[in-house]
Amino acid sequence: MEYIIFIILAYLLGSIPTGLIVGKLGYQKDIREHGSGNLGATNTFRVLGIKAGIIVTVVDILKGTLAATLPIIFQIDSVYPLAIGVFAVVGHMLPIFAKFKGGKAVATSAGVILGVNPLLFAIMIASFLIILYLSKYVSLASMVTGIITIIVTIIQRDLGLMIVTSLLTAFVIYRHKANIKRIINKTEPKIKWM
Repeated sequence: MEYIIFIILAYLLGSIPTGLIVGKLGYQKDIREHGSGNLGATNTFRVLGIKAGIIVTVVDILKGTLAATLPIIFQIDSVYPLAIGVFAVVGHMLPIFAKFKGGKAVATSAGVILGVNPLLFAIMIASFLIILYLSKYVSLASMVTGIITIIVTIIQRDLGLMIVTSLLTAFVIYRHKANIKRIINKTEPKIKWM
């Protein structure tokens, strides 16, 4: 019973469409009608700018963190936090509050990891920034960071974490199918460093 309650709560948390809310309240824009049409942080940065992008990134990360730590907060030892966190990611990708059209799961997945393994989260952030700096592709940095995360969990010999990070990375790569094609065709937008 506890699992069902936490799964529902995590999904609803993940379903909060941060990019849509920030766009409409702060900028009178529906970001689904601009840029890539995606509700995630990357499209928010492109359409609404740095301030909005940072807000959406932080909130989307915290959605995953809060969901993963729900069992810890309520001291329910029988519920595996990472498993609950996965449902926040599902909510982010398929949000009930935004017609099941959400983001690409990167920030919320990172938030889930932050909730249970801050050191691994720090490694993820460092990996992401290094790859982003070298490639200038947000999508590529996101996918490669996921793969690096899996490798780190293998080194750490944490089977549960390895399974969940593999699942989350699979979500991220699947959601970036179109980006992969554009990278191959050299039409994927690159970020510009100041």
